[in-house]
Amino acid sequence: MTSVFNGARAALIAIALMGASSVEAADIPVKIDNFTFTPAEAEVAVGTTVVWTNGDDIPHTVVDADHKYKSSALDTGDTFSHTFTEPGTYEYFCSLHPHMTGKIIVK
Repeated sequence: MTSVFNGARAALIAIALMGASSVEAADIPVKIDNFTFTPAEAEVAVGTTVVWTNGDDIPHTVVDADHKYKSSALDTGDTFSHTFTEPGTYEYFCSLHPHMTGKIIVK
């Protein structure tokens, strides 16, 4: 009985370790509401996907200042995501309302 228990325990540990090796960066949410991006600035790891969700009653866009990525117009409830694969500082804005700005810092 003890050898069966030890074998099962070893199998569970192996499964847990296999799962741990495939951990990926979590998605980071950015809310668009009341003509602001929240959070306005986020620091993330390389490989992180940022997901913007429009909670406003009017359309907004997400445009990288260097035009490396750009969303279409996002209606209420629409989302846009971008995965950051290189370190750097990525400033973005809403092309429909340029006073709306944000920044993603990738380390």
